[in-house]
Amino acid sequence: MSERILPHGPFDTVVPLRLTMLPDELRFNLLKLLQANPRMSQRDVAQKLGISLGTANSCLRFLARKGWIKAAVFKNGKNRSAYMYPLTPRGIREKTRVSASFLRRKTREYELLGTEVEKLRREARRRDDQ
Repeated sequence: MSERILPHGPFDTVVPLRLTMLPDELRFNLLKLLQANPRMSQRDVAQKLGISLGTANSCLRFLARKGWIKAAVFKNGKNRSAYMYPLTPRGIREKTRVSASFLRRKTREYELLGTEVEKLRREARRRDDQ
């Protein structure tokens, strides 16, 4: 049986891909983006993250299924219904967890890059000395 978040809501578009996991970097950027601006439209989310609208929809569905965001209706400035995606307490915990993981990974990459740069400098100095 298919899962529905909201009847006739923001996730009603047909997306063939049902995400079962989301890469850490995309999850980190999406949760960070939604925490800063939960009223961001799916189109704006897609544009900010450099992904397609369908992928943004799938990602938001995934976050909602996990219980990390809630899709809520509000009236925008044009007095039209729009959706917002606030982080739930579980979503805030996940953002904290994935932020720490992201920081550890980026720190390792930075250290490896520093080692590689130093190695290249030594090689360049050796060539200059010859």
